[in-house]
Amino acid sequence: MRFKSFAFLILVIALSCSAYAQGAKPAQKWATFEGNQVGYYDIGNPKSEQALVFVHCWTCNVEFWKDSYNAFPNYRVIAMDLPGHGTSDKPKVDYSMEFFAKSVDAVLRKAGVKKAVLAGHSMGTPIMRRYYELYPEKTLGLVIVDGALLPFGPRSEVEKFFEPIFTNYKGGAATFIDGMLPATIQPELKSFIRSSMLATPDHVGSSAMKLMLDDSYSTHGKINVPVLAVMAPTPFWPPDVKEKYQAIAPDLDFQMWPGVSHFLMMEKPKEFNDAVRSFIAKKKLL
Repeated sequence: MRFKSFAFLILVIALSCSAYAQGAKPAQKWATFEGNQVGYYDIGNPKSEQALVFVHCWTCNVEFWKDSYNAFPNYRVIAMDLPGHGTSDKPKVDYSMEFFAKSVDAVLRKAGVKKAVLAGHSMGTPIMRRYYELYPEKTLGLVIVDGALLPFGPRSEVEKFFEPIFTNYKGGAATFIDGMLPATIQPELKSFIRSSMLATPDHVGSSAMKLMLDDSYSTHGKINVPVLAVMAPTPFWPPDVKEKYQAIAPDLDFQMWPGVSHFLMMEKPKEFNDAVRSFIAKKKLL
């Protein structure tokens, strides 16, 4: 009888470890921001007042970090659904980068996190940049994941490119998302990305895109904390993108990875997690 109980215990432990290794979902937690519920995961030592924080992309959700949020056992990790996305409430408001940045702060205050290294994918980059501008004393470092510190080009041309999203959101968003998914990306990953992004309500996606574009033409100062930029090759980036980023963030580790798309942290999760881990250790951030 004791042998059977022991064997059962070993099986439970083995299954738990297997689930963890495969990226099991952590327990859902909630913070309140401007009267709305914001869902997040809180992984690791809850007593630590410092954390690695993952901020997802336009129309994405926390599960775009599923290969990363369990990959840092030595750190406390916060990963959230921005308002309007995933499990979080989806009010009809202006989804500005400042609105999102303040929602990140609401989550961190609820979790008791006083200082953070923020990793922002795509739209997550202007969000964490605004967070840094609002809360510089709380920002230890930034990880840019194929995100823009620069406008994509002349405003008239950029607005024309994105006009289909504002005139016919469902069709325009689908076309735009398909354009970010190359034929080389794994079919299962492509399906997950596309279905997840298109599930975000029209009023959220349209507002967030417009205000993200507005923010890119706003005035921003230098970033005076360590920054890691992990980028994918694209014609949108100017040939001297590294130098331009360096002018904005003097303490910069810039990496352009060949053979990846916009969703590089999902295509090469081990390499991405290793790069983040190395950056944090080298700069002694957490």
